[in-house]
Amino acid sequence: MNFLRTNPRATAARWRTAAFVAVPVLALTVACGGGDDGAGGTKTHDTIADVPEAPTGSGAKDEKKSGGPAAGKSEFYDAQMKFVQCMRAKGGYKDFPDPKLSGYLDWDKITVIGAQPGRNDGIKAGKNDACVDELQAAMNAEPERDQQKDYESMLVHAKCMRDNGVSRFTNPTMSGGNAQPGGDPNPASPSIDLDSPTYKKAREACESKLLDGLDGMQ
Repeated sequence: MNFLRTNPRATAARWRTAAFVAVPVLALTVACGGGDDGAGGTKTHDTIADVPEAPTGSGAKDEKKSGGPAAGKSEFYDAQMKFVQCMRAKGGYKDFPDPKLSGYLDWDKITVIGAQPGRNDGIKAGKNDACVDELQAAMNAEPERDQQKDYESMLVHAKCMRDNGVSRFTNPTMSGGNAQPGGDPNPASPSIDLDSPTYKKAREACESKLLDGLDGMQ
């Protein structure tokens, strides 16, 4: 959701996964994407397995899972805004975009900035990690997400990517009640070309399948 000159979106995804989604969002170990990979793609991913049931709570816990009370969302937005302001003032990115009204960062705009020559270094937490504290505070303020809905959203997105020509794009998984993004089957040695026309077209066609806050994750 990254910005090394090798692969802007892939890196963005890695951050997003480790830093901004309850379990992951910044280490986005998951390669966000896929590319035109028709040859060698496996049909096994085309069949969507039954969605595993996520544990459910009760009372206040259930309220938080469904997005949290307004106060929680406001706190999250304020924390993200402080991170953004730090990125502009101390992090070296005066054009770092405002968060969305939901509180989540605008990864489409961040990806564009990080893809510019010489602007990848420091895009995740500011140059010399100047905004690490603000980033951590924003992560801690994020309302608890409904992991089941996140999983289902990423599952639909993964199928859409394959249907649009990115045949190796893998399904998300559930681990310990947390949704883990899908994407490249081997992030350490990517087999999907994120710069291919097929991938870019699929990404655009399937973007709407992801819930707010999941953009940049897979």
